[in-house]
Amino acid sequence: MGSNNFIADINPDSMEMEAIMESRPSDNINISKKNSTAPQNIYHQIFAGSWNVGGVSPPEVLDIQEWLRPNHINPPANIYVLGFQEIVPLNAANIVVRSENRKICEKWNSLIRAALNDPDPKNNITQDFRCIISKQMVGIFLSVWVRSDLCQYIRQLSVSCVGCGFMGCLGNKGSVSVRFWLHETSFCFVCSHLASGVKEGDQRRRNANAAEILSRTTFPPGPFPNFTTKILDHDRVIWLGDLNYRIYLPDATTQYLVEKQKWNLLLEYDQLKVELMEGHLFEGWDEGVINFAPSYKYYKNSELYFGCDEKRKHNKRRAPAWCDRIIWFGQGLKQNQYDRGELKLSDHRPVRAIFMAEIKVLRDPTGFQSFLSDRIICLPNHFEECFNDKYSSKWRSNFHY
Repeated sequence: MGSNNFIADINPDSMEMEAIMESRPSDNINISKKNSTAPQNIYHQIFAGSWNVGGVSPPEVLDIQEWLRPNHINPPANIYVLGFQEIVPLNAANIVVRSENRKICEKWNSLIRAALNDPDPKNNITQDFRCIISKQMVGIFLSVWVRSDLCQYIRQLSVSCVGCGFMGCLGNKGSVSVRFWLHETSFCFVCSHLASGVKEGDQRRRNANAAEILSRTTFPPGPFPNFTTKILDHDRVIWLGDLNYRIYLPDATTQYLVEKQKWNLLLEYDQLKVELMEGHLFEGWDEGVINFAPSYKYYKNSELYFGCDEKRKHNKRRAPAWCDRIIWFGQGLKQNQYDRGELKLSDHRPVRAIFMAEIKVLRDPTGFQSFLSDRIICLPNHFEECFNDKYSSKWRSNFHY
């Protein structure tokens, strides 16, 4: 379940991939010597996107630039982290066998590559983004793309999968997570599909899924024993996916408020917002302001929410919800954009967020030993909090089912 599966522009068998997977964070960084050995800060924009594609195989002519490059401008970020859910139908064969459909993954990666590297029509400048890693677990698929000139600064690239489906292990629900270091800053990206359901108490199943993901996601320690092996142990963490949280209101009331675009009123009853405010599970996590319509549930290839078409009264009414979300944890991330795309392939609309990330870069490579020592001095207390009891004793004392 947790084995690496690279479908990337970097050859997994090449020396370049070996360096990315195994080199220590400061290797091969060309930085001019300065008087101070302290790290300096640089900034890169990160695009995080999530889309539940409802088991629909994308047509070859599907143009996803509307989602990744609004108005067909140059890519607004240097790093793209794209998570998908239900890239295959969630039937028994796909769930139980847990086979990885390389063909469908390559299909999505081909569309991403075309969207990111297509020349800007205004200046005919071609971009050069490369897929550094992609991984599928049943319907969950995570693909990470980086501007080619940044690849040399990425280290400790690894992936971890957690199945939370039937019997707590099948991969129809769960997560695919990727972590890496960019210069001297560690990043972790979590793509998840949590339990569905609109009944009272179903949100507790979603909370339980998220708890399992936080607890069971583990990465190799790399060259530093017991260092940055859990999700919350990284400097910058972004969680995206179909989190499936709904709205605590009658369906008819929800539909009325959606028609009136009363987002603030609706969000007062949003299950995830309640969790974020009360800190039962997502203590310390943040989400940007939502000023866009709920991303679920639509008729396919339509702008109408499911059950709201006068011509299809036989269908069961389904209240809209912000099922697809992007949240983050830790300092050093500033969200500059949070909205949705309008692609109509499935019953979900894709969502996106753009972050400005602060990244530490060594001014003098010889200062790495001092930099690392400063971090390791802080480890005992950090481990006390993050590792003694699954992954965070503080979290467990505040979590309630």
